[in-house]
Amino acid sequence: MATTADLQRLDSAHHLHPFTDHETLRREGSRIVVGGEGVWVTDTDGRRILDGMSGLWCVNVGYGREELAEAACRQMQQLAYYNSFFKTTTAPTVQLAAHLIALAPPGFSDVMFASSGSEANDTAIRMIRHFWALQGKPEKQVIISRHGAYHGSTIAGASMGGMPAMHGQLHVKLGGFHHVMPPYAFEYAEPGEDEHDFGLRAARAIEEAILEIGPDRVAAVVGEPVMGAGGVRIPPSSYWPAVEAICRHHDVLLHADEVITGFGRLGHWFGCEALGFTPDVITCAKAITSGYQPLSAVLINKRVAEGLMQGGEFFHGYTHSGHPVACAVALANLDILEREGLVERVRDHIGPYFTQQLRTLADHPLIGEVRSFGLIGALELVADKATRRRFAAEAAVGIRCRDLCFAHDFVMRAVGDTMVLAPPLVISEAEVDELIRRIGSVLDRLHEELQAPPVALPLAGSLTR
Repeated sequence: MATTADLQRLDSAHHLHPFTDHETLRREGSRIVVGGEGVWVTDTDGRRILDGMSGLWCVNVGYGREELAEAACRQMQQLAYYNSFFKTTTAPTVQLAAHLIALAPPGFSDVMFASSGSEANDTAIRMIRHFWALQGKPEKQVIISRHGAYHGSTIAGASMGGMPAMHGQLHVKLGGFHHVMPPYAFEYAEPGEDEHDFGLRAARAIEEAILEIGPDRVAAVVGEPVMGAGGVRIPPSSYWPAVEAICRHHDVLLHADEVITGFGRLGHWFGCEALGFTPDVITCAKAITSGYQPLSAVLINKRVAEGLMQGGEFFHGYTHSGHPVACAVALANLDILEREGLVERVRDHIGPYFTQQLRTLADHPLIGEVRSFGLIGALELVADKATRRRFAAEAAVGIRCRDLCFAHDFVMRAVGDTMVLAPPLVISEAEVDELIRRIGSVLDRLHEELQAPPVALPLAGSLTR
């Protein structure tokens, strides 16, 4: 059996990790995870790790669900693969499409499948722009997004997203995307501005962009109901209803990227329901299978679906669109969410408890703000609590905090100096308490390190030879 060291050597020699500084990784070695149960994963050294991030925002029903493995096995034994090209498809594919529409907000009618959130967002871009062309408005091509948004890692998804570091590595960013301020009060609210007014001002930034570009050229506005990978940026309640009204007034489609917020994370099946708006397009992935299989979906309303169907063949799709095994696992996953009432549990019980316990960290000297919604939360690390002054970027305080978390056998992710959390929906009150306890210990340790005076180095030439 391969040892940890064996696997680390192979990993360093051949495996390129996503979003990783490989020089650092290969110097330090990766942690090899081999098992999981509930909200815990286990590594090759037998250490149990409390997963405060649901893998990557996705393992909503928790690890070790035998019924999901059994669903995959049954489907593989019956039919491991067939495509949805050539006027054919498979039973789990159509059953899942129907189930998703039953769960979706009113007005949705059709689903197209892919394998990742990035692919789903690429598909939505194609659909939105083609829809307008078929309406006799081919000039409506621009999609308005927000600074700090994350919409995937493909060239189109990264261009639509609002992350400067990703744009820099694209080298040539795709055109047709415009970015505006996000509803992120911690950074963008003016002194004395209340939450409601800030939400309306952030929405007006979208309308101002529509008017600047021209409503006849703007195809859609895209946004995550709560911005996840950008740092759990939770909009004021005034924001999304105002954005929807702006889109309707200017005849612009509204695209909700629910890759993180879908399937119970915010205490509703879809985040748009929790935030009080109804989009025209929904993209989802991750928790659709709780991460047990790669699968994503694009849901469209009747207007968009009927418009697309007027255009004959839609030249788009993937080899694994509607993969029968992934769809069978998704159906079993949705059954768990429904049967165990996990969505309602987040809304009525464990979500409020998580919020209550997370707020106990608000008085810590490193914390500038605590925010949460359902089972997603963030802690803003600051150098000065009174002024909310950030640490210098080169201090890499968020990464230092993340690494301390890993050393203390729990997972909390760093987005700059914002620490983010999204535990599995099955987390217990006792496990929430343990997660908060470990976070507090790490914050104390980090604060001590940051308060320690720098070690004085000897002057050049003074070393003993």
